[in-house]
Amino acid sequence: MAWKMDSCLCWRQSSWMVGRGKMRLPANFRWLLATFVLLYLLNQVNSQKKGTPRDLKCTTNNLQVWDCFWKAPLGTGRGTIYKVCIEDRPHSCQQLEKTNIKIPALLPGDHKITINALHDFESSISTFILNEKNVSLIPDTPEILNLSADFSTSTLHLKWNDKGSVFPHHSNVIWEIKVLRKDSMELIELVTHNTTLNGRDTVHHWSWTSDMPLECAIHHVRIRCYIDSLQFSGLKEWSKWSPVKNISWTPDSQTKVFPQDNVVLVGSDITFCCVSQEKVLLAQIGSKNCPLIHLDGENVAIKIHNISVSDNSGTNVIFSTENSMDGTVIFAGYPPDVPQKLNCETPDLEKIICSWDPGRPTALVGPRSTNYTLFESFSGKYVTFKNAEIPTNESYRVFFEMIPNQEIYNFSLNAHNPLGRSESTILVNVTERVSPHSPTSFRVKDINSKAVTLSWRLSGNFAKINLLCQIKINKANSAQELRNVTIKGLENSSYRVAVDRLNPYTIYTFRIRCSSETYWKWSKWSSEKQHLTTEAIPSKGPDTWREWSSDGKNLIIYWKPLPINEANGKILSYNVSCSSDEETQSLSEIPDPQHKAEIRLDKNDYIISVVAKNSVGSSPPSKIASMEIPNDDLRVEQVVGMGKRILLTWHPDPNMTCDYVIKWCNSSRSEPCLMDWKKVPSNSTEAIIESDQFQPGVRYNFFLYGCRNQGYQLLRSIIGYIEELAPIVAPNFTVEDTSADSILVKWEAIPVEELRGFLRGYLFYFEKGERDTSKVRGLESGRSDIKVKNITDISQKTLRIADLQGKTSYHLVLRAYTDGGLGPEKSMFVVTKENSVGLIIAILIPVAVAVIIGVVTSILCYRKRECCSHRVPQLFLAWWRCCSVQERTANADTAFPG
Repeated sequence: MAWKMDSCLCWRQSSWMVGRGKMRLPANFRWLLATFVLLYLLNQVNSQKKGTPRDLKCTTNNLQVWDCFWKAPLGTGRGTIYKVCIEDRPHSCQQLEKTNIKIPALLPGDHKITINALHDFESSISTFILNEKNVSLIPDTPEILNLSADFSTSTLHLKWNDKGSVFPHHSNVIWEIKVLRKDSMELIELVTHNTTLNGRDTVHHWSWTSDMPLECAIHHVRIRCYIDSLQFSGLKEWSKWSPVKNISWTPDSQTKVFPQDNVVLVGSDITFCCVSQEKVLLAQIGSKNCPLIHLDGENVAIKIHNISVSDNSGTNVIFSTENSMDGTVIFAGYPPDVPQKLNCETPDLEKIICSWDPGRPTALVGPRSTNYTLFESFSGKYVTFKNAEIPTNESYRVFFEMIPNQEIYNFSLNAHNPLGRSESTILVNVTERVSPHSPTSFRVKDINSKAVTLSWRLSGNFAKINLLCQIKINKANSAQELRNVTIKGLENSSYRVAVDRLNPYTIYTFRIRCSSETYWKWSKWSSEKQHLTTEAIPSKGPDTWREWSSDGKNLIIYWKPLPINEANGKILSYNVSCSSDEETQSLSEIPDPQHKAEIRLDKNDYIISVVAKNSVGSSPPSKIASMEIPNDDLRVEQVVGMGKRILLTWHPDPNMTCDYVIKWCNSSRSEPCLMDWKKVPSNSTEAIIESDQFQPGVRYNFFLYGCRNQGYQLLRSIIGYIEELAPIVAPNFTVEDTSADSILVKWEAIPVEELRGFLRGYLFYFEKGERDTSKVRGLESGRSDIKVKNITDISQKTLRIADLQGKTSYHLVLRAYTDGGLGPEKSMFVVTKENSVGLIIAILIPVAVAVIIGVVTSILCYRKRECCSHRVPQLFLAWWRCCSVQERTANADTAFPG
């Protein structure tokens, strides 16, 4: 509002006199002055009754023109003319009959405005101070150009013009948009939308998605605006609300439940409604009842919070009335995950295969499933992939035809479904990402006995790169070998390479795979190809040994079959010959698999030669001397192995110039003793002997020979076991002699086959006891009444047990033992002889008694001769019989076997 300065009548000439009230005047003049003031005050009162212009206010809607208005003076009516003048502006006065005026926007600062109201030959003047700060910026009421609806997405689309051409400066505009629902115009949402005025009319668009299908109820929209101009310092106010625009649905089908077959994000809140002429009684989602929300008429809605993932067939939503049932299906899932592990490579430099992992399942299938588009930015080409049936846990892939002369590709993989989009990118040089197909038509062809040619086909055009191929070579009883070879890529797909350093007459299995020389990925292995190399001359002669027959007249030559890698083919036969300084003797050809020959020789020195032959030729001869150098300083040693092996060691002997030979055999075998042999170099000092024929508890003989000037000398003779066991029999023993206080026992040695280990001693147990009442048990328990003797001298075969009691039964037990354990027991019961001192006493006492009785009897008989004459002979006869019995008992010495 402008500030009002004063109001006055037209008679301005008298007003200056007020300022001279301090002057001293004559009395008559003072009376005249008082009369004049009274008349002036009466005029002022009369002027106030008629009124002056008041309450000047100015607004603007475009910042260029101010629309100013004021209240008319009291008591004026039609015919009043207003003269409005703006100070300091030329031609600034205007006369008009209304109480408002539009003036160009004034510059910043205070401006003096005079409004003179002329009516009935009278005038009243008001003066106002007007400043931009007192002007209000009130935009024009916005006008909605169009309000439309997309019922499929429940979205309202609003369009209006900001009329920015009328504003001289760029300004920020705030729009308030009201969305109202139902006939009652219930406020649903109040939205703020910001734009900018740019000096020209601009049509703005705004969209709003309803949480309730638009078909469910009528929707209303109105807008207003607020212009925030930085160049304007006055008051800023909201415009008036625009007229209301509304959207309502006109039924065009039998559909009554909305939305229909909608796809939503898991966890969303969603509203369903039913447009019905009947009263809806029940609403369900799945099997769950939902509370009804009443809309206009009989229309109802339900609101579902945090919806869970649907089955592939969706989740049913049902509305039931008394007479019908209507419904829809909702599909709750996820937007596509960012494609994981995107990889692009080429198998043939003709097409590119891009594969990826789709990530989290979307739970949407069929027409709602995720579609993928692979776009290459340099060429602008793309390919599409539609996922309809492939399980989500499988890798997806598309094929992209390569562009001629293009090596660098910039791919973007876009995934989209009804709930959203995602993207993954990759930049590749395809010449560095070659993963070829598996080689086909794989063949093997001989070059010679140690080399072959491999040929194969590799689909693709690799003329611009080199290939790195890997050959896998397998042969029986050997470690797998891998060989890498680099070859020039070809356009015709046919390749070949030579493989050497093979063994003759050996079955090999070949496979091949390829990659680019820079290596990205290997192709899959080709199919296996098995091939037998051709034969060659045997590379070595057979491993040979010789033994003299038991009668010493014949020399038996033994040889081992050549291993495959030395035979170089199938051995057909052997030639054996012997030579001396005088002659050479050859045997007839010996066919394989015979590996033994016998020659009658004298004791002269001979060199025996053995040659193996295959279809290609003969091996170098294996030679061995028949002579055996004697050794007078030879002793038998013992050794025990571990598992199925025995370690033999010896001291180095500089006299041994050829090699060492260890032969072994079962000790129980007859001569010549030979099970197997092993040769070791002359600089060796140990050898491990292994054989599947070795058995625990069996004694073996080992002989170490040293070779000196083609003759062999026996250096060591060893007996040993792979593992010692306990004896399987007890020693046989007998009682050689007994006395009143001792027993002499003798036993026999256990045969080697039954001993099953090196004999370490005997355990002899004895105790008092009768045959049927003996309590010998638990011999190892350490009972004090059982005596034990440990005999560690294995050459000892007798034992005298002393300090025994005469005429007493003893229980004897004998057991042998090895490091493998105790053998079974053998027992016997023996009774010692009676003590001789006791026998004498037993005889003397009856004699003394008989003498005493005789003396007494003689005395009595002397007195009574007749009575005793016939009794004395009877008493003597009884005494004699008693003594005879005691003597025979003392001489009865008896032994009882257990």
